[in-house]
Amino acid sequence: MKLGKKLVFAGLITGSSLILAACSDTEAQDGAGSTQATAAGPVALDVYKSPTCGCCESWIEHADTHGFTSNIHHPENLNGVKDELGIAPRFRSCHTAVTEEGYAFEGHVPAKLVQRFLDNPPEGALGLAVPGMPAGSPGMEYGDRFDPYPVVLLYEDGRFELYEEINEQEMQY
Repeated sequence: MKLGKKLVFAGLITGSSLILAACSDTEAQDGAGSTQATAAGPVALDVYKSPTCGCCESWIEHADTHGFTSNIHHPENLNGVKDELGIAPRFRSCHTAVTEEGYAFEGHVPAKLVQRFLDNPPEGALGLAVPGMPAGSPGMEYGDRFDPYPVVLLYEDGRFELYEEINEQEMQY
């Protein structure tokens, strides 16, 4: 990766925590999800989110439309869930999806990348993250607006690396 891309990647990672307040709700209570896994085939995701976040609901619809089923949880301390999973603050977004195997998918990760990861998870991987809330990412659609964004591979030991760069909206589907 060229130095310029490294700086942009680092800036996206560092600045992502500044835009998360819109979907945070530390007073939310834990509740049962509205979408339940009904078939043995689809991968079930436990999705942890604030009950007031609309973009999280849109991402869940995206995931469910692309072969996943979602069990929605509204924990009182969403950041505590992320802490327990080992997701560093600089990689956080407004929701976290977790598989039965314990893989975490933080933020607006395209469903096709979740599936690609699950088909061949790297050794020692924690999961994938899309830091912040990039415009045009799944669940964050705003007409034709699209901001390129990184999808970050997180490791259990705290390491991370670029998994994929999404430079065009069509790359997500």
